[in-house]
Amino acid sequence: MSERRRRAYRKGLRAEFAGAVLLTLKGYRILARRYRSPVGEIDLVARRGRRYAFVEVKVRPSQAESAFAVSTQQQHRIARAAQHWLSRNRPDGDFDTGFDVILLSPWSWPRYLADAFRI
Repeated sequence: MSERRRRAYRKGLRAEFAGAVLLTLKGYRILARRYRSPVGEIDLVARRGRRYAFVEVKVRPSQAESAFAVSTQQQHRIARAAQHWLSRNRPDGDFDTGFDVILLSPWSWPRYLADAFRI
């Protein structure tokens, strides 16, 4: 692995850790980090009450760039991975799901977007 990829990987790990801390402060319990399935990856799976949140964490130089980095194709991949996670970890009773995004950029507070997209 090149040094550039290694730095990007570490940067992503730090961003996901910051996202997990933010969600914990908002009352969520982290159920999975970097969940990988045959159809895609989910950065964080969290739960608060009856709501399961499938969270994508994006870090870019600005929050606007972070927001634009979640493409439609990526949204569909996250949705398929969420279906895979739910099939393997079937929650009991009624539950709601949401696709959330955490936007990170240097020198600014993280921005949490609940229900950032619907599929």
